[in-house]
Amino acid sequence: MNREKRTAIYSTLRARMPAPTTELRYETPFELLIAVILSAQATDVGVNKATARLYSVANTPEAIHALGVDGLKPYIRTIGLYNAKAENIIRTCRILIDQHDSEVPRTREALEALPGVGRKTANVILNTAFGEPTIAVDTHIFRVANRTGLAKGKTPLEVEKRLVRLTPDEFRKDAHHWLILHGRYVCKARKPLCGECPIIEWCEYRRKELA
Repeated sequence: MNREKRTAIYSTLRARMPAPTTELRYETPFELLIAVILSAQATDVGVNKATARLYSVANTPEAIHALGVDGLKPYIRTIGLYNAKAENIIRTCRILIDQHDSEVPRTREALEALPGVGRKTANVILNTAFGEPTIAVDTHIFRVANRTGLAKGKTPLEVEKRLVRLTPDEFRKDAHHWLILHGRYVCKARKPLCGECPIIEWCEYRRKELA
């Protein structure tokens, strides 16, 4: 896929979603961080329900840390892997308090040093909370990037690096949200809604289907 087609795809997605953002509900970078940690192998809808309960009681590193692991679990029990996530969140809160003045760090290295935070989570925080032009590759973006031909790769990291390199600068900040939302609602895994797809004319997958 050439630059002209990539530009056409992103321009079309931007026209449909001028100000895309995460579907996770948050008011501070810390709330977003906890929500993203919880979102691994969970739906945004499920996470939003859990954080609505939690944040009404505790929404700072100090307050959540004061709950302790056992005190936190009842608020997130509906989330997959909640036992491990509770442990990671309490440890993360302790590190934020001790090492970062209770603020979410703004560097990839510091973010990835937090328990429960990997490269994808760090990219989400850097992009959504701090406006950095990072692209977090989840299953939706991995599928869309490979299926359309935007950036093919065998691993999420390979796709991420190609997307960052090949996405024109003017689109890079919002590319993550455009692609994840497109994958979630249109370019679905089992039955992509090609008849409803606004970027169908540039999609390599569709061309193969018609061949």
